[in-house]
Amino acid sequence: MKQICYEPIGLLYTPFSQPSGGPIQPCGAGEALGRAELRPELAPALEGLEGFSHLILLYHCHRAAAFKPKVKPFLDRNEHGLFATRAPSRPNPLGLSVVELVVMEGNVLHLKGVDMLDQSPLIDLKPYVPKFDCPPGEVRTGWLSERAQDASGKKADERFS
Repeated sequence: MKQICYEPIGLLYTPFSQPSGGPIQPCGAGEALGRAELRPELAPALEGLEGFSHLILLYHCHRAAAFKPKVKPFLDRNEHGLFATRAPSRPNPLGLSVVELVVMEGNVLHLKGVDMLDQSPLIDLKPYVPKFDCPPGEVRTGWLSERAQDASGKKADERFS
């Protein structure tokens, strides 16, 4: 397989400088404020984004531990296959978060509900559109079906750093 290389489009700045103690998902971040600073030459690519309330951020988990095929996620006591979790210790440590867009100022996006580590490299962003991003019908959530509601109260520990 051919190698794929991406160049960050900017950096994410958040109040979370250490993996331990931060929220494990955006729903646990509450009112945590942060910002995305895109490379200045990308500012024209943001045109029209101000009309969206939420964004999908794709970022590099720059402080994640090495890949492990089985992990014990924050919301369970049992091990699961990595791809059945959202643990950051992945072959390609990409993070995905849906955050609120508070305001845009040039190439800077002010955000609410950030859960990523400070200075995470931003790979891409997309507007969140419920009609596109929420599948119709019943959605199964596997082992998380009884645990997802606990994410807002959980904080990260050192297990994935």
